[in-house]
Amino acid sequence: MKKNILIISFIFLVPLISYFMLTMSNVSTAQIAAEGKPQVIKFTSHMCLDCQTMNKIFKEIFPKYNEEIILTEINVQENKPGNQEQIEKFSVTLVPTIILVDSKGKQVKRIEGAVSKEEMENCLRALK
Repeated sequence: MKKNILIISFIFLVPLISYFMLTMSNVSTAQIAAEGKPQVIKFTSHMCLDCQTMNKIFKEIFPKYNEEIILTEINVQENKPGNQEQIEKFSVTLVPTIILVDSKGKQVKRIEGAVSKEEMENCLRALK
């Protein structure tokens, strides 16, 4: 009898404990990266043409800023832990949405939709 109770308890407790450990230790990507450096949080989707345009622009210009600015890309279609929290935190309803955060963690600019390479580079320069 004791063995059955132990097995049943184990079956219920292990998934429950695992769930709580995963959710409690899951610090969002934006919170981890925001320590001391400015950050660009890019909300994107594989199905979005404007997102693909912005991805090309970022691949072209971001390597210059890679040491000074942290880039966090969040695909809104992926069901990764923390994605939905970030989407809600920044009230993202449109992709691409690019959030520029200063080194203190304060949002300084929000860009919705595609912008030109020059405009994006000016925003990154101002963020440094």
